[in-house]
Formats: sequence, structure tokens, C-alpha cells
Amino acid sequence: MGCYLYPLWNRTAGDCLLDSVLQATWGVMDRDGTLRRALADSLVDGASLFYKRWKEEEQRQAHLQGYSLGEDQLRQDWAAVLALADQKRKSLEQIHVFALAHVLRRPVVVYGVKVVKNFRGENLGFVNFEGVYLPLIWEKKFCSKSPVALAYTRGHFSALVSLPSSQTNEVGAWSNRSCDSHVSYLPLVDSEGRQFPLHFISEEEIGCEERLLKQYCECHVTKTGILTAVQEAGCPHSLVSQLVDEWLDRYRRMDKRREAAACSNYDSDS
Repeated sequence: MGCYLYPLWNRTAGDCLLDSVLQATWGVMDRDGTLRRALADSLVDGASLFYKRWKEEEQRQAHLQGYSLGEDQLRQDWAAVLALADQKRKSLEQIHVFALAHVLRRPVVVYGVKVVKNFRGENLGFVNFEGVYLPLIWEKKFCSKSPVALAYTRGHFSALVSLPSSQTNEVGAWSNRSCDSHVSYLPLVDSEGRQFPLHFISEEEIGCEERLLKQYCECHVTKTGILTAVQEAGCPHSLVSQLVDEWLDRYRRMDKRREAAACSNYDSDS
């Protein structure tokens, strides 16, 4: 029996990427802007390294679409990238996902739509968030191989988490590796079986995608031939478990009060 990845609710209006990353790692949202500040500082401090990879990616995408970008235009666009990272409630872009992988020193896997549609179902445009973002600027020995999983829908990111299970499954399920941790297998292919792209790789790294994946992720191929990344999570601290239980108990009491009120209204109507 399989297990699913579940999206978590978070805020909208530009904060969803930061919220989803912190929800997937620490179970909190970026209400104080701590992660946004770390993101902005990282892009400034490592500007020369991030800019080089971002520039190459922008030029590759422009070439595929039949146009070119001059240095002046690239510099203006890069200034906009830095400004977005430093402003509250501003929506973020692909390079910000890549930078967050370096803040966390963990791979980020994004499952997303390829085409954004309006409420009539008409295509508004293509999006390219789906794929793998590796902390390539860091040496791999300083990084965790356990990826963060996110979902991207129309203009919105959500954290993807799986519920613990004692069973071992092929993909997207948890299994017991030890008494202190659980693992899940995140597919690195889309719904049509195509391997996810690695975003912001350099010209020298093109053609070495599989090697890079295996260096920065613990990869596993299922019996059906699906390439996956192993995501490992430790068991929560007892205080965290206590906080979760208290939070759930609050909502259980609310449900009981609503049920009691509904029964009371029914009896009075009768």
C-alpha cells in the first residue's frame, strides 16, 4: 500500500515560498521574515557566484525562445532579483529557490504545473519551477543529502510532507530505517517519466546531471525504473510532539463543541 505527499496550507501574497520551505524543515512559517533576510543576505554576499549561474540560465532560456539578452538588461534584471528578495510580501523567482537550497545546504525538489491557466482553463503562460535545485556552490561534504519537497501551482508554493508509516513502499512512502528516523522516496521524474531538470547548472556541468544528482542526493531506482531521491527525517523531539498534540487537542475540542451545538439545534427544532 502506498503513501502520499500532502501539501500544507500557508500564507499567500509573496510569502508562500519562504513559508513552505520552513514548514517542510522546521514546521513553522516565516512570519518574522528571518528566512527572507537570510535569503537576501546570501544573494548579496555570494552575488558573483549566484549571478554567473543565473546569467547562464537566463541566456539559455532566451536562446531557446529565440532572443538574446544584453549585459545591461541582465544587470537590471539582477538588481530586480536582489530587490525582490529584500522586500516583504514580494513574490520570488527561480533563482530564489536555488539560493534557498544554499541557505539550507539541502537539495530542493519542486513538483509543479508546467502551464498556468486562468479560471476558464485557458493557458496564460509556461512556468519552469519544476525540477531539482542543488546547493552546487557549496562543497557536497558540507550539505545534507535529504531534499526538501515543495509543490508549485498557479503562483503558489506549498510544503509537501508525508505521514510516517511502518511499511516500505516504492515511491513517496515512508519506511523505518532506524528507531530514530524515517525515509521517503521522492520521484525525480515528471508524470510522463521524464527526468527533472537541474536548474542553474553551469555550462561545464551540462551533461553531468546524473553525476551531480548522485553527489548531492542519495538516489534510488525503484523496481519499475523510477529514479528517486531518499528523504530522511528524524523523529521529532518530545517537546515538539507535545506541542503538536496540544494543537490537535484544541481542534478536537472545537469539533466536539460544534457537534454538541448542532445536536442542540436539531433537538430544539424537533
